[in-house]
Amino acid sequence: MFYKRTLYGLRFVSSSFYMDGRSNISKDFEIGKHSYMGGNCEIGPKVKAGDYVMIAPRVKIIGADHRYDLPGVPMIFSGRPDLKLTFIDSDVWIGHSSIIMAGNHIGKGAIIAAGSIVTHDVEPYTIVGGVPAKKIKSRFFNKEDIAIHEKMLEESNVEGKYCAPKL
Repeated sequence: MFYKRTLYGLRFVSSSFYMDGRSNISKDFEIGKHSYMGGNCEIGPKVKAGDYVMIAPRVKIIGADHRYDLPGVPMIFSGRPDLKLTFIDSDVWIGHSSIIMAGNHIGKGAIIAAGSIVTHDVEPYTIVGGVPAKKIKSRFFNKEDIAIHEKMLEESNVEGKYCAPKL
């Protein structure tokens, strides 16, 4: 991965970040430890992601960067507003071919179903899907499960500590 981090100029990614295939990634992309990104992704500027994030192939984090609200000015000449930070909390799974519109916040532990288009913030531990993405259900059933999971995320983890037992 050192070669890919160097090739893409990714100075703000964890040394344990793994990237598969080729992608178009802004040099200011930040992502935490034990995170993964599949191939053919497009990650625009001002994207920051936490630890244990899974980004499936063909995910795009783009858009929300054209002015269309200036009367008497063609959109092509309207310029661009300041791009807002897109933040993806820890332990998020973004499914294949999903699009996250720039400037949104994806909460801790959220899951984005494959093929979804996220046009708004996603609450923590929520599973969303569709076009536009809407809540499907909660990831956990009660506050106790969330507390157990958050405690695990806050610990200084040793790789493999929480792997499923061998059957």
